[in-house]
Amino acid sequence: MHLNVKEPAWRGDPLPRGRHKLTPGTVRTSQRERLLRAMVECVAHHGFEATTVPMVVATARVSSNAFYDFFTDKADCFLAACDEVADELLAQLVALTEEPDWIQAMHKGAGLYLSWWQQRPAFARAYLLSLQSAGERTLEQRDRTYAMFRAMFDDLGRRARAEQPDLPPLSPLIPRVLVLAITELVAEEVRAGRSQSLTDLQGELARLAIRLLADDATASRAFGEGGALSGGS
Repeated sequence: MHLNVKEPAWRGDPLPRGRHKLTPGTVRTSQRERLLRAMVECVAHHGFEATTVPMVVATARVSSNAFYDFFTDKADCFLAACDEVADELLAQLVALTEEPDWIQAMHKGAGLYLSWWQQRPAFARAYLLSLQSAGERTLEQRDRTYAMFRAMFDDLGRRARAEQPDLPPLSPLIPRVLVLAITELVAEEVRAGRSQSLTDLQGELARLAIRLLADDATASRAFGEGGALSGGS
């Protein structure tokens, strides 16, 4: 699948040739980081199936030997890139558990999630549009990531019931539906070339999630008649 992306491709900056003062560890770190970035860029521009190891090493400006020092094949490299970036996103979202109010945590989390994809258009295309064609290992990575997102929604549901004991028990289906629906919604926006307007969905997405995690009345109170979050940004 060729994604026909018009933006210019990123190219890695090679390290100085000949004698230099860089440690072997610094050289290896630079090579690995460039390979991961190159893999994301190549998959974003050409799709996973059309991406080749020679294409990646040329983009990263490292040798093929260096590639195979780190990764067994292109799927292994793509998986490593997905793991690193997913861990970064999850760490930022988990930090929102410190928010004293679960509704504020949900609203800020929706904004953070959407802006995170908006600011990383290449990774958004690579991960959201090409992951399914990258084989069983990458789908297992996706399932692990989904499980962590479900756990976050489970926690928000528990917090909602701690604050509002009259709410009915949270169906186990709700966190699953939220993870799948939100992921596909963002993927659809990316597929349609609307990545730069993702954050416009923050209010509606947060309101929907609050309605499903609690009830209509909670969502209505949270957002008020004008549709803006009451008491927050």
